Amino acid sequence: MFSSQPDYARFLPLAQLHALVAQLMQLGYRCLGPMVENGAIVMRELDAPDGLPRGLQAEQAAGRYRLTRDPLDRYFAWANGPQAIKPQAFAPKESLWRVERDDAGALQFAAVEPVAPAQAIVGVRACDLAALALQDAHFMPEGRRDAHYAKRRERLFLVAVQCAEPGATCFCASTGDGPTPTAGYDLALAELAEGFVAVAGSAKGEAVLRALDLSPATPQQIDAARQQGQAAAAAQTRTLPGRNLREALMSRLEHPRWDEVAARCLACGNCTAVCPTCFCHAEADEPALDGQSSRHERVWDSCFGESHGYLHGFNVRPDIRSRYRQWLTHKLATWHDQFGRSGCVGCGRCIAWCPTGIDLTEEVAALTAGDLR
Repeated sequence: MFSSQPDYARFLPLAQLHALVAQLMQLGYRCLGPMVENGAIVMRELDAPDGLPRGLQAEQAAGRYRLTRDPLDRYFAWANGPQAIKPQAFAPKESLWRVERDDAGALQFAAVEPVAPAQAIVGVRACDLAALALQDAHFMPEGRRDAHYAKRRERLFLVAVQCAEPGATCFCASTGDGPTPTAGYDLALAELAEGFVAVAGSAKGEAVLRALDLSPATPQQIDAARQQGQAAAAAQTRTLPGRNLREALMSRLEHPRWDEVAARCLACGNCTAVCPTCFCHAEADEPALDGQSSRHERVWDSCFGESHGYLHGFNVRPDIRSRYRQWLTHKLATWHDQFGRSGCVGCGRCIAWCPTGIDLTEEVAALTAGDLR
């Protein structure tokens, strides 16, 4: 993200952060930013350019998430909330097509165009950019683009921020996905005491920076941002024992640890709901009450749900043990077969938002003890 050359980056004073948001709004973007809702930080539409909150931090642990005050009154001193970029591209629920009876009683099918406003998201984290790249690989592979996802995705403008204060549940350094954004953003910011070191990652981002007419960041500011990222990575206490755990996990499908974690797991699906890379979904038809039309809906689903493993006449995953094993081995093992890397980006959301405090890193360490390949 940061070059040693002083003309590579620009410096955005704290007092001008609203000017960045105003510029995006002027360009026609619906701007989303961090807001407090039901005791958590979520991405919601900003009513005004100066609507970004300051002074928030999030205390996170296994099964725990609490907002606290940041003594330094920063804008982005929180690591993450339960919501990533995913809902803005892969909608939680949407209609794919509709069918209606015409005057002769024949069925007529028509595609439903997705609602896809131009959106700018301010406060995106490096782990979520890595997750979005995985979503892109799933929904937009060569020759098989999901039109609904692609339309929303292409209208996103992403303003990433460096994580200076990782949560206790974060482990993105061990997955190679953070805490400093390296790719996938239009603009990236590193928050210092007096302002932000800003770099562009796309032509759209460069145009926005030029319109703000900012001064170049000094070598000292660039170095401070780099050191801040290194310190945040070093501060993370959780890790995965390796980036490719395929063989270690797939050789332990009958390990007794699966029974132990199943005894604690509620199969509630919280982990899959907050995971920025999970893409499981179900499809169903919703008929109108008059019987003259229906819509074919796609909705988020979870491999922890009983119906998700149901095939004709039987369930391939009839118990919590098999469902948790499916989730973990797919996420950390067989994703390598599909996408060439793990499906975990180290955001730690599944740990914080699990009602029983199940810790993915703890489970993997127990399962792979003695084999850290």
